[in-house]
Amino acid sequence: MNKNPFKKYSDKFSEFNFWEKIKNYAVQAGQKTVYTALLLYYAFKRSDTPAWAKRIVLGALGYFLSPIDGIPDLTPFLGYTDDLGVLSFGLVLIAGYINDEVRGNARKQMTKWFGEINEDELNEVDDSL
Repeated sequence: MNKNPFKKYSDKFSEFNFWEKIKNYAVQAGQKTVYTALLLYYAFKRSDTPAWAKRIVLGALGYFLSPIDGIPDLTPFLGYTDDLGVLSFGLVLIAGYINDEVRGNARKQMTKWFGEINEDELNEVDDSL
């Protein structure tokens, strides 16, 4: 059994592409998807996140960035559903590395992009951890 189901997407991740996709598609993707992606990203940047968890993050974010999706991102209302599912699965797997600093960084970035954030959606993500 493959220990990292996200491995085939790991090479799709780059920081530049991550920030570009978020910048260009944040509103379309929705706050829950963006917040989940940011939590993964900031957990990845932590020095004490182990390599196995970082590989999961790379795969999950690589899937998010990949143009080949289960549901194309441009599909109205459903486009980011599969992305959110993959990101959420990755987030649950590395939940132990999501701390207050990671949450704070993600929320700070969310406020910059969205202005007013939907606390209920963000709390729903936090509560899943």
